[in-house]
Order: sequence, then C-alpha cells, then structure tokens
Amino acid sequence: MKFILGTKEGMTQVFADDGTCKAATILRVSPATITQVKTVEKDGYEAVQVASVAQKEHRSGKAQKGHAGASFKYVKEFRTRINYDDSVEGLEKGQTVDASVFDAGDKVAVTALSKGKGFQGVVKRYNFAGNKASHGQKHTARAPGSIGATGPARVFKGTRMAGRMGSDQKTVKNLQVLQVNAEENVLLVSGAVPGRKGTLVAVRNV
Repeated sequence: MKFILGTKEGMTQVFADDGTCKAATILRVSPATITQVKTVEKDGYEAVQVASVAQKEHRSGKAQKGHAGASFKYVKEFRTRINYDDSVEGLEKGQTVDASVFDAGDKVAVTALSKGKGFQGVVKRYNFAGNKASHGQKHTARAPGSIGATGPARVFKGTRMAGRMGSDQKTVKNLQVLQVNAEENVLLVSGAVPGRKGTLVAVRNV
C-alpha cells in the first residue's frame, strides 16, 4: 500500500527513452506522518490516517494536537481495498512516508478537488449544442430548450440544467509515475490531474 499527500504545481513535458513526448503533471509531495492505523477488530475497517504540512500550534485544537502529536494542516485517510491486496501490516503510528515510496512506472490514482467554475449554463456544463444561429432566433442561442415534462407538470430528477459547476472531488486512475525525485519530494505523473495549482492531491497506488 503506497500513499502520499501533496500539491499540484503545474504541467510539463517528459521525453521517454524512446523519444516519445508525454504530458506530465508536477506534484510536490510533503512527508506525511501516520497518525492512526485503523483495524477491523477495533474500527470495523482497515485504513491509514496520515497528516501532512506542519502549521502553527494555535491553528489546531487540543484534541487534534493530542491525536496527531503535532499541529498539521492536512489530514487524510486511505482505506485498504480487497481487490488490490492492500494491507496495513508493517504500518505504525509515527512513521513518516515520503516520495521514495513510489517508483518510476508505478500506476497511481490521484484524488483532488476540480476547479470551481461558479454558476454555468448548460452549454458549458453539459456540452449542449445550443440553438441555430439563423432563421429568427434572437436570445436563445445558449438556452436549454424544452425540458420535456409537459404531462407530469414537474421537473424530473436529474434533468440537466444550469447550476454550480466544479469544486467536486474527482479521482483519475491508472496514471503512471514517470519520475521520482526523493530529494526534492517531487513526483511527475503522466496526464492531467484535477484542480488548480496549489490544490491538495492524494496519491495512492492502483
């Protein structure tokens, strides 16, 4: 079971040994401290709770500092999964995990909050085509049109309409670790990762 917390720094390009160019996301990971190991006998499920990025003491409550042993900015839990043969064996409270747990070529899943885009219409939110730009239409180019609920006289649940877009937790699976820089705690991961620059990301093995 491999896991780490970090932040998204931006994107770049990486050239492989065969000369192919791959898009990559730069993740600056921080050494994470294991604050709790949960077991089936005690908690009903297996998981590892980790904390990262030390902060000022007054920004955490007494219960938080007593539980973690220090004041941390981020706390995240990684549950074990049966399909991937994950296990909490060998993990203990107080251990530190850094970028060196990953190797180039590992497959990982990255979880983060997507970019917030505010209130958006159906064209941007759901890729609606919009109405034709000719033959008399005037103010309905990006309107949703009929919602098709004439008989029931109500709006069906799940109808795609305008609303808040973004700021949702997204997970991208099967990304490949291209490079690992343990000295600077930097991971280069293939492809794109949700969120803006500076977004907290949780990386785990797949």
